[in-house]
Amino acid sequence: MTEHHIDIAYRRYAIAELPAEERALVEQARQATATSYSPYSRFQVGAALRLADGRVFTGSNQENAAYPTGMCAERTAFFAAQATAPDVPPVAIAIAAQTAGRFTPRPVTPCGQCRQALLEAETRYRRPIRVLLAGADDVYAISSMGALLPLNFDGSELER
Repeated sequence: MTEHHIDIAYRRYAIAELPAEERALVEQARQATATSYSPYSRFQVGAALRLADGRVFTGSNQENAAYPTGMCAERTAFFAAQATAPDVPPVAIAIAAQTAGRFTPRPVTPCGQCRQALLEAETRYRRPIRVLLAGADDVYAISSMGALLPLNFDGSELER
């Protein structure tokens, strides 16, 4: 038996330290939390996805009493972008969340389904998607979705 370790590298920024383009993306994700429909969890999540051509698509979580039929903010933004501009790769996504009228102190991370969907985009377009996880004061910047989903299922297992 051998033991292996997986490490994730990320940078922690104060929001004011981010480059202007990334600060704007974080602000758009924060604004998107206002469109969340989350009467059950009361956990409002917003995402802003920037494409290579500069367009930004936002999304928010949309809950349903039958929980599996809801949609996360990240996939809402991503699927809207894919439906509108399927040939333009996503290059960055910012995610923010609030509850009880306040942004979360620590940045929140995407769920496994969102990680998998965005990882598929990295594979499809052969380029990383920069991930900006925004808390109340800090942002964690991660170089790619693949870094958030190590030992991932990338579809190569399906090749024959």
